[in-house]
Parts: sequence; C-alpha cells; structure tokens
Amino acid sequence: MLRITEVVKHLLIINVLVFLAGEFFLDTNMLALRFPTSADFRPYQIATHFFMHGGFMHLFFNMFALVMFGSALEALWGPKKFLYFYFACAFGAAVLHLGYSWWDFSQMEQAIAQFQANPSPETYWAYFNDVPLDKLNPEYQNSVEQLAGAMRNPSADAVDAGVFRMNEFLRAKVDIPIVGASGAIYGLLLAFGMYFPNAELMLIFLPIPIKAKYFIPILMVVELFLGVNQFSWDNIAHFAHLGGALTGFLLILYWRNFGSRFDNTGR
Repeated sequence: MLRITEVVKHLLIINVLVFLAGEFFLDTNMLALRFPTSADFRPYQIATHFFMHGGFMHLFFNMFALVMFGSALEALWGPKKFLYFYFACAFGAAVLHLGYSWWDFSQMEQAIAQFQANPSPETYWAYFNDVPLDKLNPEYQNSVEQLAGAMRNPSADAVDAGVFRMNEFLRAKVDIPIVGASGAIYGLLLAFGMYFPNAELMLIFLPIPIKAKYFIPILMVVELFLGVNQFSWDNIAHFAHLGGALTGFLLILYWRNFGSRFDNTGR
C-alpha cells in the first residue's frame, strides 16, 4: 500500500484547505497569478497561485499525481530536498508562463501596429484569426465581424474602431489569471520518469500500462504542441506545465553533476 509521505501530506492538506476556502467563504480571486502589466497583478501571486485550483477535478488530478509521484520522490530524496524541488518547479513554471505570455502579447502589439500602418482585411485578420471569437461575448464577436467588412475600404473611424477592439481583446487577455499546482506536478512527473524509468503507469483514459520513460516524453511533446497552437477550445497554461518540467530537468542535471546541499541533510 502506498504510504503518503510527510511533506506530500502537508501540501495535500494546504491545497485542499485553500480550495475549500475559495469555494465557501473567501474571495481568492487576487491569489491567482496575473501578468505583471495587469492592474490586478500583485507580486505575492507568484507564490499563492499554485495553491489554488479552478475546480474539483483540477484539484483532484493534481493531488492524485502529487500523492502518487511525490511520495515516491520524497521517500527517495528526503523531505527538504523534495520540498525545494517542488517549489523550484512551481516558480519555474510561473517564469516560463510569464515569459511566453510576454512574447505572445508582444506579437499581438506588433500586429496592431501593422494594422495601423496598413489597414486592410489582411492585416485585420492577421490579428483576429487566432482569436477564438466563438468563445467571446456575442456583441464583441458581431462587432469584430462587422468591422471586417469595413476594412475593404477603411475609413478613419473604422480603423480607430478596429484598433479599439484589438486593444480591448489584448487587455482582456493580459488580465486572464492562472491557478494550480500543475507546474510543480509536471516537475514531479519529469523527475519520476528520470528516477523510475521502467515504472509502469496506467492512465484512466488509456487502461494500458506504459513505462514512464515512454509516457513522460510523449506527454511533454503533446504539451508543447498544444501550447504552440493555442486552440480555441483549450484554456490550459501549457507553458506553465513545460516550465515546471524544464526546471525539474535542469535541477536534476545540476544535482547529478555537482551534487546537492541536501544530500547529507535532507532526511
């Protein structure tokens, strides 16, 4: 029977308590991580967001993975080394997510500038082609589509209206928060695959045993594919997942080459 280790147990309790507090009596909206240029950004969100979750299933799958993979790693490393690794992956996830968001927003700003310099249906849709209009407010969607027709022979008012809609969507995207321990969990998955490569994993949606050394790389490739393509139906912060995994990978490589200050004190 799997033994839940001490640090994992305390992380599990904290995550569940924060989730219940948000569900029943606390407004935890300001604990979610927002981009630094958002009016709702607070520095402490970098540390608070990975104790929050967007729903019960989000919490359940993250905590299930924490118990299954985290307990094995804590038993291997000891509590101090494990906790350091967990938090390092959580912060690394936030850093890569914010870095990718900065690049994404910069691309959007460039597209707005190109439209202003050369207003046309092509430069207009170069911005809005990647916007999931079907997921937005119908009034906003109708406005965007109506303005598209005006771009065949745009007036100054039409151009101003188009720029306004573009900036409106950019501001809304900047304000989208992220929550969850998934970045840290992906770091644990990566570490589990490196230390227990031949362990067989059984997925709920694919009841076939797969060795960790095959499953983990496939999972990372899928995350990269989904993150780059940004499908309209997908609201997952894939680069946060990849950031946690990458941080874990680099940290383990460092430990293997140079050792760790926890090696003699972690237990």
